Amino acid sequence: MTDQTVPAVFKATVERYGPRVALRQKEYGIWHDISWDEYYRRASRVAAALIAMGLRKGECVSIIGDNCPEWVIVDLGIQCAGGVAVGVYSTNAWPQVEYVIEHSQSRCFFVENEEQLDKWLNFRDKTTRLEKVVVWDLEGLRHFEDPMVMTFEEWLEQGKVALAKDPQMVERRMREVTPDDLSVLIYTSGTTGPPKGAMLTHRNVTWMGSTITTDNPMFDRDEVMSFLPLCHIFERIFSVFAQITYGYTVNFIENLDTVTDNMMEISPTVGYAVPRIWEKYYSAIYIRMSDATWFKRIVFGLALKVGKKRADLRLSFKKAPLYLELLYRLAYLAVFRKLKERLGFDRLRVAYSGAAPISPDVLKFFQSIGVNLIEGYGQTEGTGVTCVSRVGRVKFGTVGPPLTGTDVRIADDGEILVRSPGVFKGYYRDPEATAATLKDGWLYSGDVGELDEDGYLKITDRKKDIIVTAGGKNITPQYIENKLKFSPYINDAVVIGDKRKFISALVMIDEDNVVKYAQDHKVQFSTYGDLTQDPQIIKLIQGEVDAVNETLARVEQVKKFTILPKKLYEEDGEVTPTMKVKRKYVNEAFKDLIEAMYRKSG
Repeated sequence: MTDQTVPAVFKATVERYGPRVALRQKEYGIWHDISWDEYYRRASRVAAALIAMGLRKGECVSIIGDNCPEWVIVDLGIQCAGGVAVGVYSTNAWPQVEYVIEHSQSRCFFVENEEQLDKWLNFRDKTTRLEKVVVWDLEGLRHFEDPMVMTFEEWLEQGKVALAKDPQMVERRMREVTPDDLSVLIYTSGTTGPPKGAMLTHRNVTWMGSTITTDNPMFDRDEVMSFLPLCHIFERIFSVFAQITYGYTVNFIENLDTVTDNMMEISPTVGYAVPRIWEKYYSAIYIRMSDATWFKRIVFGLALKVGKKRADLRLSFKKAPLYLELLYRLAYLAVFRKLKERLGFDRLRVAYSGAAPISPDVLKFFQSIGVNLIEGYGQTEGTGVTCVSRVGRVKFGTVGPPLTGTDVRIADDGEILVRSPGVFKGYYRDPEATAATLKDGWLYSGDVGELDEDGYLKITDRKKDIIVTAGGKNITPQYIENKLKFSPYINDAVVIGDKRKFISALVMIDEDNVVKYAQDHKVQFSTYGDLTQDPQIIKLIQGEVDAVNETLARVEQVKKFTILPKKLYEEDGEVTPTMKVKRKYVNEAFKDLIEAMYRKSG
């Protein structure tokens, strides 16, 4: 599989599954199916129009928009034309969009709708290589005219005409693509500066598309739900690379507000999300149970106790005794089965958490209720996955053993080094950054970790984030933050303490749960800021911090905390598209609040 290309894998799967459903999308309350044959037909027309406009092998084409069939059709069309597909986050502001378009030297730009087209209009006269902009959702644009802009239907028609003249033009180009050619440019979220374009080859992505399901198999009858940003490698693996390898169905959500509703409708067999999503589900269950009758609360508590006891044994690779299995079966039938149905988790065979660290307590909770949630680890530069837990062989506190075909070693300073067919080619137009990250065939991850006796990898922290206190103690903030985030009232936390006398934290509350607590306890507030500063809410969070401190060594304990008076938004540059807090930005933006905690300590 390592000598394959995306067009070759795509074509082979189309020939195998033809009329079967490849993509599914809900519009106006009705689910619409797109077969593998239709998927290939549209992608071929996208490719033909690109070749007709003069796109050469290795040139870039960009895409911006929310998850939908058009996004992946364009993605594969670009690659079938020998081009390099460049995804742009739909939440990016226009200067960020301009940067990606200009840096990648894109010749064509596919945009979803009026909102995304408006971003291009802000820099249309500044781009040096861009020739065409293609829009697929025309709401509000029926009478818009611009010589550079055309509709997606017009683009497909151009491709159809080109194919009528030369039916083999796309297949010829597909055969010219080699495994070492670039497949995609994935721009990192840029937590420490301008985003860098990670160059992933066809060998990289086809290897990952095949290998990701070697250790935890997927099948052609599986269904997944696409809702994470498609320009992020995590979503791209499941919605494109693994899908064209195994032929399963990808279901697209209506919008981000309907994720939970769509989850119930689709009931996917394989799930995946960033930690924030799993934490939200955990919080929702917690709140739902707090509203239940005393009898239901007692029954749930007893069932959860049985589930946790069983999970503890399974996580130690031990078999649960017969009586415990019988009790768990009873708990499952009485409580967990119905709960999973209401969440849309009833068909989930396996679910992954990735793209950021997750609290082991959250993983254990889901394992206890019968949801096979496991953690994976990787980065864009390694085509997304380096390590993954195996179903039935999960060890919490670790991210599992290396993916089959992947070598991991720990450098003298603790940095995790990776070597595999998934290691990227380098950063686009950035030889210095490439040289710093790739050395002698090894990817220097920037993460610190350790391998245990079973070869399971434990991530300690980002190398640059490790805190050294004024007393010379090394603290890993990620470990403490994950414990704080397990609280249903804490959405996120940033631990402070580098060169300081003690550890402090900036806390972001879980708005839904804290608002409910405020309503239940008659706390008066008018704005989000009021809520965060209320003495009762501060006391609530203090209790959660105290509970975490009891599990920490004295030097790690959070002595002071401040609740941030505002929510963090991606649009403000405070979190990444995968909802990771930008630590450096938050430290700078709220430095007055940080300094106040240390001044108060005297």
